[in-house]
Amino acid sequence: MEALYTAEALSTGAGRNGHVKTTSGIVDLDLAMPTAMGGSGNGSNPEELFAAGYAACFHSALQLVARNQKVAIEHSSVGSAVHLLPTDDGGFKLAVTLEVVIPDLAADQAQALADAAHQICPYSNATRGNIEVTITVAQD
Repeated sequence: MEALYTAEALSTGAGRNGHVKTTSGIVDLDLAMPTAMGGSGNGSNPEELFAAGYAACFHSALQLVARNQKVAIEHSSVGSAVHLLPTDDGGFKLAVTLEVVIPDLAADQAQALADAAHQICPYSNATRGNIEVTITVAQD
């Protein structure tokens, strides 16, 4: 199957204390360990980048589902929290919490849209069965 789009990035330096840049040049930033992990916090980190990507991707999937169902979801938002957790073997794993806000929509209808978006979102499909993803719907 031919890819619809391919994004490319290069990490240089010391990984979490290095630099990332995409071939488009739009993302071009320093990385730093977060202060919670003993770092300087003077840069972004992989978890922040993943959170931003997942939030945007899921929000796009939510809007697509709503359009297909002819449901107006103006002023909707999706927040993403990516948690870095230790594993029993000394490694690390991720967990994600997504918060969907759709003002002026009944909670059950908003939940149904979020559940449908979770089935088509590329990030959700990539993480399904690999990491815990919790989706909550909040009323604004």
